[in-house]
Amino acid sequence: MIQIHLPDKVRTIITKLEAAGYEAYAVGGCVRDSLLGREPSDWDVTTSARPQQVKAVFRHTIDTGIRHGTVTVMLDHEGFEVTTYRIDGEYEDSRHPKEVVFTANLIEDLKRRDFTINAFAYNDRSGIVDAFDGMGDLDRGVIQCVGAARERFGEDALRMLRAVRFSAQLGFTIAEDTRSAIRELAPNLANISAERIQTELVKLLLSDHPDYMRVAYELGITGIVLPELDAAFAAAQHNPHHQYTVGEHLMQSLLHTRADKSLRLAALLHDIGKPSVRTTDADGIDHFHGHVEVSERMAVDILRRLKFDNDTIDKVQKYVRYHDYKPEPNARSVRRAINKIGAEYFLQVMEIRRADTLAQSSYQRVDKLAQIDEIERLYGQIMEQNQCVSLKTLEITGDDLIALGVPRGRQIGVILNQLLDGVLQNPECNTHECLMQRAKELL
Repeated sequence: MIQIHLPDKVRTIITKLEAAGYEAYAVGGCVRDSLLGREPSDWDVTTSARPQQVKAVFRHTIDTGIRHGTVTVMLDHEGFEVTTYRIDGEYEDSRHPKEVVFTANLIEDLKRRDFTINAFAYNDRSGIVDAFDGMGDLDRGVIQCVGAARERFGEDALRMLRAVRFSAQLGFTIAEDTRSAIRELAPNLANISAERIQTELVKLLLSDHPDYMRVAYELGITGIVLPELDAAFAAAQHNPHHQYTVGEHLMQSLLHTRADKSLRLAALLHDIGKPSVRTTDADGIDHFHGHVEVSERMAVDILRRLKFDNDTIDKVQKYVRYHDYKPEPNARSVRRAINKIGAEYFLQVMEIRRADTLAQSSYQRVDKLAQIDEIERLYGQIMEQNQCVSLKTLEITGDDLIALGVPRGRQIGVILNQLLDGVLQNPECNTHECLMQRAKELL
């Protein structure tokens, strides 16, 4: 019998419920991840005990979803969801069951789960409960619905995007009957809230296979939740610098970007505006003039539509805005670039530029990457030497200018920026004495 190492608190919950005369198992993704040798992010418990019976067994509980049978059991300030075996009634909105019926049968509960690899239950007494050959699908590397795929997706349309997300996280393929059902029912994703769509997209993008966004495109999912990507996949790039469609270039960029939410989103969206600005010259060469500005606007619109937080939107906007900005590989030009982009964003922008370059054709790639290397080296040197790259590190203030007789108001900012411009040219001039003298000359 396969043994899974249960955390002490999970074992305690199961043991106490069993001692009270009920069945209890760890269930779902935590069992799957344990079987795959992965560290589960959380542990869920399912039980034959009704919610009020669970509450009677444990001293500290929270009614987090009691109408659907879920009680959170608190042990040493840590919460664990404990849910009564249930059968879902008819679904009316591609998300919520009209009613929930509690059952004493574990298998009936497992039948309602989305995929076979998520329909496991486990306790130390019974071992793995696998009623739908989830173990076989784990071995085969397949994402397959429990029962009829159309029924599962009809119950909760988000499961279609979850299928792609699990595929990306695990490197699994999606079974053909499951793929067919997704193609048929993808339009139902229009009924799902932007917040839930966002959560799944981020998990997909942060996976080891972020380019499986391509699968979401092939199955018709992005046509509903991210139609701009469909236009990108349809847009060729007949240009010496490129070898892929815009959409495939974005997928390749994702593969060269580390698993950071804002960076992966920027990699996905940095050229999203290209299809709308494409022109073709007499030689058949495609050009995309103004694509950076259009992509920036579109990226912000997309992220707002998907209800991303302002901090993420601000970062992605900054990365997209400057991903094609190419300072010369010399200290003066790099200082100006740091000032323009912001020291806190500079290396991230260079990461996107590097990923962008690696996702292009091999034309001039060696020279492009060498230039990025040199710019990053100069950035490190500039920051290590604490050279002035912004007004914050300028060795003169507005109060100093007021002491020289400059009236409060706009002129102070103008003069400070003029002084900063000189320091960006010649960093050795960033001394109070030098800047005061220069300020007097400007008056």
